Amino acid sequence: MFSEFLFSLTKKKTKLIEDVNVTFEDQQKINKFARNTSRMTELKSEIDSKKKSLQDLQDASDDLMMLEDDALLIPYQIGDVFISHTQEETQEMLEAAKEALEQEVRGLEDQVSAIQQVLGDLKVQLYAKFGNNINLEADES
Repeated sequence: MFSEFLFSLTKKKTKLIEDVNVTFEDQQKINKFARNTSRMTELKSEIDSKKKSLQDLQDASDDLMMLEDDALLIPYQIGDVFISHTQEETQEMLEAAKEALEQEVRGLEDQVSAIQQVLGDLKVQLYAKFGNNINLEADES
């Protein structure tokens, strides 16, 4: 008798799962979620790359400070060409490049935050409709 009740309950639960229809609007939300997840992954990769470049600039700046010969000309790459500058000029150029990169990183991080907000809203809407029938969590692999 108890097993018949469990079978009946399981059958009803299965029927409920099958009754969830995916509307055009639902599919649009799922697609938007996928596009934003992909874009966020790209942005995070770009942020990591820019932070690496920022660290390289900081290392170059630190090495430049350790030089004792102020009369030495330092080659600084602009595009495909190296141009020699004084230590002070090179230090100023490194600082300007660091500031520009930091600003770019902040802009990208703001974009990621905005996308995370959109993803959070979509998760709430989609989980409310589909419950455990949809998986919106990123794979850890």
